[in-house]
Amino acid sequence: MKTVLTATIAAATLLTGAAVFAETEHEAQLKARQGQFRIMAINLGILGGMAKGEIEYNADLAQAAADTLVAVSTISQAPMWPEGSDNMSIDGTRAQPTIWEKNDDFLGKWADLHPAALELQQAAGSGREALGPMMAKVGGTCKACHDEHRAPEDQ
Repeated sequence: MKTVLTATIAAATLLTGAAVFAETEHEAQLKARQGQFRIMAINLGILGGMAKGEIEYNADLAQAAADTLVAVSTISQAPMWPEGSDNMSIDGTRAQPTIWEKNDDFLGKWADLHPAALELQQAAGSGREALGPMMAKVGGTCKACHDEHRAPEDQ
C-alpha cells in the first residue's frame, strides 16, 4: 500500500510540476511579447510626439527611437506565441486565436514592420517633417496586424 501511495504522490507531483511549468512558460512568453510592445509604444510615442509638434524635435532622440524600433522589428516572434496563449485561453492578453489559425498571415504582418521601420530609421534624423509619412507607414503595419489578430480593449 505504501508503494502505491508513494507512486501516486510522485506522479501527482510530477504532473503538477509540469502544469506549473507550462503556465510559467506561457507567462514568461506573454511578458516578453508585451515587453517588446511596450518598448515599441514608448519609441513610437517619442517619434509621434515629434511628428505632431508636441515634443520638440531632437535628431539624436528621433534616431535612437527609430533605431530601437528597427531592433525590435528583428525579434523572432515564433517563440513568444505558443498555442494556448490567446485571450480565450489565458487572462492578460488580447491576442486572438487567429494568430495560430492564420499563423503565416500573423508572421507576415510582423515581417512587414521591419521594412517600414527601416524607412523610418532613414528619415528620423532628417527633421520633423520627414517623420509624419514614415510614422504613417509604421502605424499602418501595426494596424493591419491589430485589426486581424488583436481583440478590442473592451473584450
